[in-house]
Amino acid sequence: MKNPQSDGHVATLVRTHLDPSLIKELITIVISSTLLPLKKLLFLFIAVLFLVAILAPAAVAREKLATYPALPPGYSSIKVFDHKGRFVGRLPSEGRYWVPIAQIPVFLQKALVAIEDVRFYQHGGIDIRGIARALMKDVVKGKMVEGGSTITQQLIKNKYLSGEKTLDRKLTEARLAMDFEEKYTKKQILEMYFNEIYFGNGAWGVAQAARLYFDKTPEQLTQAECALLAGIPKAPSRYNPLGNPAMVKARRDLVLGRMAELKIISARQKKQLSSQPIVTVKRNEAPYYLAHVRSKLVDQYGSKIIEQGGLDVISAMDLPMQKLAEKALRDGVKQISPDLQGALLCLDPATGDVLAAVGGVDYAQGPFNRAFFARRQPGSAIKPLIYAAALEKGYTASSLFDDSPVTYNRGNGEIWQPQNYGKELYGELTLRKALAYSNNVVTVKLLDAIEIPYFTGFASTLGLSLHAANGLSLALGTDDVTLHDLVSAYAPFANGGLLPKSRTIIRIYDRNRRVWTENPTSVTPALSPATAYVTTQMLKDVMRYGTAKSLEKFSREHASAGKTGTTNDYRDAWFVGYTPRLVTGVWVGYDKPRPGGKGFTGGAVSAPIWGRFMRSVLAAEPNVDFPKPDTVVSVLIDPETGYLAAPDCPVTRDENYIEGTEPTEYCPVHGGVVSPTSAPLEPPLSRLNEKPQEETGELAPADSGQPR
Repeated sequence: MKNPQSDGHVATLVRTHLDPSLIKELITIVISSTLLPLKKLLFLFIAVLFLVAILAPAAVAREKLATYPALPPGYSSIKVFDHKGRFVGRLPSEGRYWVPIAQIPVFLQKALVAIEDVRFYQHGGIDIRGIARALMKDVVKGKMVEGGSTITQQLIKNKYLSGEKTLDRKLTEARLAMDFEEKYTKKQILEMYFNEIYFGNGAWGVAQAARLYFDKTPEQLTQAECALLAGIPKAPSRYNPLGNPAMVKARRDLVLGRMAELKIISARQKKQLSSQPIVTVKRNEAPYYLAHVRSKLVDQYGSKIIEQGGLDVISAMDLPMQKLAEKALRDGVKQISPDLQGALLCLDPATGDVLAAVGGVDYAQGPFNRAFFARRQPGSAIKPLIYAAALEKGYTASSLFDDSPVTYNRGNGEIWQPQNYGKELYGELTLRKALAYSNNVVTVKLLDAIEIPYFTGFASTLGLSLHAANGLSLALGTDDVTLHDLVSAYAPFANGGLLPKSRTIIRIYDRNRRVWTENPTSVTPALSPATAYVTTQMLKDVMRYGTAKSLEKFSREHASAGKTGTTNDYRDAWFVGYTPRLVTGVWVGYDKPRPGGKGFTGGAVSAPIWGRFMRSVLAAEPNVDFPKPDTVVSVLIDPETGYLAAPDCPVTRDENYIEGTEPTEYCPVHGGVVSPTSAPLEPPLSRLNEKPQEETGELAPADSGQPR
């Protein structure tokens, strides 16, 4: 219950500018009051001293006010659409602009004053009535409050002071506010406020707020939109226009109600404006993809392209596919560990269009786009490129290699002995089986056979820049790559040997809807159609019985091929796979590389995410197989020997060969006769005593004993 005597004395105190006799009388009333406990009386006493202190002569605020460039007329954000014209989101300018008071709607000015500081035009920087009212109201709480701040005080607090809630900071704020009122007119203060105050979601000032929430300049705002903006500064998170619509509408209607009470608007006008729904710009979809589109625009045209706005960008994205990719990655990674990160990228192998790209589990955790920029060791996911290079050099899927131990001279007296996962030895294997089981020793021997310079040159034609200095450890994926680049390198396997140039932007229209720039598809031959087809047939076995056998059912429903990858100490898990119309890669790991634990493999972690995404995307699609080129021949062979199957061979299979590399003699083990020229190619002898390869650093930090 209020003490009317003390309330009256506070009013008298204000009217007489703190006459000493009235201060003494007020303190006497506080001390003699029997309506409040001692603790709260002491608090009220401190509050009175606070009123005294803030009215003492103020120090002059000499710091200059910040200014920003003038807001360009007719500004609108860049709009991004997917490849079928579906709206994805906007790319607003991140710059701050200064809007003069003449360009800020009068309705917005009145709405703000009504809800934030009704006595703005009467007080001199601090509202003694408001402060006293807030202090008396919160005496029962026994603590200082932030209530009673004027528009001028809010401006001072946001521009000059820290956010700490201390008496000293509050005193400084009040004294600076009074000084501001002496130096600037009310219009100037209001102009500063509108350009400096925070409107939530990273929007500082009315220009950014109008652009973010309505894609307008302040002058273009409707009265209902003005009322909405006026209600935000008090609590930007709570009254977030992109958040709870019911709460935002209630706040906007409260502003309108306050304006009606003050006779700024009529009751009829209030009713009409309150009936309008909350309509803000659509929340952006696909934040990682949009951020990449922004970076591509800036890289190509400079940062001014974003500031100028007004463009419509047709991206390569497929919006429904993008949403499925985000869900598959998010759900799949969180099932393993909430601390893990991941990325997923899907492109069309015929056009290079990046149909979906997810750079992380949650954009709110940070904008770093792992799909395009994270460079990690791919592990065994690099192996298909080595096997394809070997096919181009005359090896076949049935070429036999022995995975018996081999030692290589690193120089300086050091030697390196690659090992298989679990240190297992499997004897003689065809390249088909070696790839399906991700055999490390055979792959190293194969790279040794085709030679490192040849392989790095081959990888370069696929868009991967690998360092020959890594030596034979390249066979185990020790050179860092990005997910985007690795997925792109797989595209020729699905596209008859043709490498498309990746694109995220197809076309850009200017503000008059005229084509401003076009980005046509660009495709170049990277390997022979026969090599692409045979490599694909080998990679099908990875999903049938190899390291990604969890996808065997999917591979029966949809013609598909792919390869797992796991790096040393289980730090990175990969799977890159494809169908005739889609190439998709998944990476999972920690941003700061550390072991994921035993079982953290590409087959166990990334392949299921890939499968979840691809099933959802291809659910209604017919099963279409990879077309077989005329330059590929199929013959019946004995898979144990690599020769044509003899009548007595116990196991046979149809094998694909690049025309001219198929065997011509029958299996000698089961009744055939071999001529020297028909024998399958064999690897060279160990190079232990030969001149060492140029190698640096750890020779096998990836897949040195792990699959996949």
